[in-house]
Amino acid sequence: MKFNKTVLLLAASILAAPLTVLAQSAPQAATMVAQAPNKIAEADAIQIQGKVKAINKKTRQVTLVGPQGNLLILPAGDEVKNFDQIRIGDLVTLTYVQALVLELKTVENKGIRERRESTSQTSAPLGSKPEGTLERTVTVIANVVAINPKAQTVTLRGAKRTLEVAVSDPELLKKVQVGNQVEATFVEGIALSVVAAPKGK
Repeated sequence: MKFNKTVLLLAASILAAPLTVLAQSAPQAATMVAQAPNKIAEADAIQIQGKVKAINKKTRQVTLVGPQGNLLILPAGDEVKNFDQIRIGDLVTLTYVQALVLELKTVENKGIRERRESTSQTSAPLGSKPEGTLERTVTVIANVVAINPKAQTVTLRGAKRTLEVAVSDPELLKKVQVGNQVEATFVEGIALSVVAAPKGK
């Protein structure tokens, strides 16, 4: 997709923070915003880590225990490869990233609204610990039907639904008018990794 590189850079910046280096840490969250001429990108990420306490191979469920003893039952569907490589004591890291890239286009509204959707997936090689990513990208061409300068929001009508989007840059908000069209890209990503328990623990 057109803005995928921008979104991935935002996500990478978030995940380069201490989120990924904390062993069995409490849930971590981070937000990052980037701007360019006529564009704004925002990404949010949350990460959960825990040690494997129990494995139900019949239901493909893994029970994780957090740093404070809280339990989380994690379903592992068929898309989770190498399920049989998971062991008691392994450290599981689950990261969720949601990003939005919004480009305001002051072009003639021809009444055409579009929606494009795609997914991509990666997984670890056979025989190794489970690891992989799943990304869903939706790009829409929408009409601006309302602007609220005080709340700094723009209401967009796309091919399937109408939604209100926050625009944190007031200068960017000044460049759009009711009747303009915008292009918005929404990305959702999930990353899962399992590492062996440290020896002697």
